Amino acid sequence: MGPQGLPVSMFHKYHHDAPVHSGSSSAHQHEAGDSPAQMLGKGVALTDKRLHSHEPAEHSRSLCIAVDDFGLHPGVCVAALLLSRLGRAQAIGCMVGAPAWPQWAQELQELDPHQTEMGLHLDLTQHPLHLQPQRLGSLILHSWLRTVERTGIRTEICVQLDAFEQRTGSPPAYVDGHQHVHQFPVVREELLTQLQLRYPNHLPWLRNTARYSSARAGQPASWRQTIKPRMIEALGAAALARQALARGFRQNNHLLGVHDFSGDEDSYLAWTRSWLQACVSGDLLMCHPGLGTYPQDALGSRIHEYRVLSGSAFGEVIEKNGIRLEPLGQTLACGVGW
Repeated sequence: MGPQGLPVSMFHKYHHDAPVHSGSSSAHQHEAGDSPAQMLGKGVALTDKRLHSHEPAEHSRSLCIAVDDFGLHPGVCVAALLLSRLGRAQAIGCMVGAPAWPQWAQELQELDPHQTEMGLHLDLTQHPLHLQPQRLGSLILHSWLRTVERTGIRTEICVQLDAFEQRTGSPPAYVDGHQHVHQFPVVREELLTQLQLRYPNHLPWLRNTARYSSARAGQPASWRQTIKPRMIEALGAAALARQALARGFRQNNHLLGVHDFSGDEDSYLAWTRSWLQACVSGDLLMCHPGLGTYPQDALGSRIHEYRVLSGSAFGEVIEKNGIRLEPLGQTLACGVGW
């Protein structure tokens, strides 16, 4: 499978047919030497049947599920591709400077763009292509003081857009930011300008980090549960929304999926129940699934997210809440969202 290949066992160990609380499945064994595409194909042989079994006859709300960090390492890439094949991911955000991007970008071309949108996950803090990696706290401070070097930000945005187009063969359907950097002062102005210059006739949609109303979930969240969404929103959601609207960009209504990356599958499933109950059409659920263990990855909750999102219990929650999963671009084309 190449220099960053995954163990063959990973594809059946975390296959979606396994129960949410199970870590193994005997279905779909894989042979050594399979290419990434062959192994992914074997891993989702039953996708259509399972998805249709969870589709309600009537849908009241639309939702897009976006997988972040594609390219960070093979486990994230595989999880994103499998969830897309399952119909459980309608957007994949790409880190074009990350280690696994060159090896795995070609797999995105096998996906139907009408079912899964590809976006640029703008990265200034971990694996930028031009700048030195920025510490998040320092970047927040200097962007808000407007002392961040504007030319460097502009160049970084351009080279990442170039890298995305070179590997995928198309412009990004959307743009967001790793650690939400796309909404910071200076960054957002340079990003909007460059996107307008490059794609004047087909602007990508942009992630809005406005928090959802926890009251819609039936049980108001505690302050501990709301502090992180409030902080993320405060870092630039309103300003980006105003500037984006003035320039003709569209955005999702609210951002779901913010949590503290602690806990297990049960706690993440509880979070998803709350998010899906609270969502309105045009909302976006971000997620960070992954397979395997990688020393360079600080998120230990990736496997929990993958197992929940690929499992039958999540499908039942979708059905119960009358949710229609679809790419956000399709929802926005119908006049929903910002």
